[in-house]
Amino acid sequence: MKLVRDKIPVIIKEDGKECKYHIANYDEYKTRLYEKMREELDEFIDTPCEEEAADMYEVLRAICLLHTFPMEVVENVAAKKRVQRGAFNDWIILEEVDESR
Repeated sequence: MKLVRDKIPVIIKEDGKECKYHIANYDEYKTRLYEKMREELDEFIDTPCEEEAADMYEVLRAICLLHTFPMEVVENVAAKKRVQRGAFNDWIILEEVDESR
């Protein structure tokens, strides 16, 4: 069992096949959504492309909606953090912090 996009059962039926599915409750949906993000990340790692990135984005949108975080707010917070703390564009790997000072 896995979480699929909303139109997948219809697409399967239109392809002349049958499928069995159910509507998840909150706890199962949350669990399956996180599993789906891991699955999409693994697929992106194996085959980095716009389509796999879009799949991760769609799952992220669903996770934000589940937690009632409007995507626009998340994007604004990300932009603010990018200004304040930077992005990940310079490939910096932090090796150590000397706390003795």
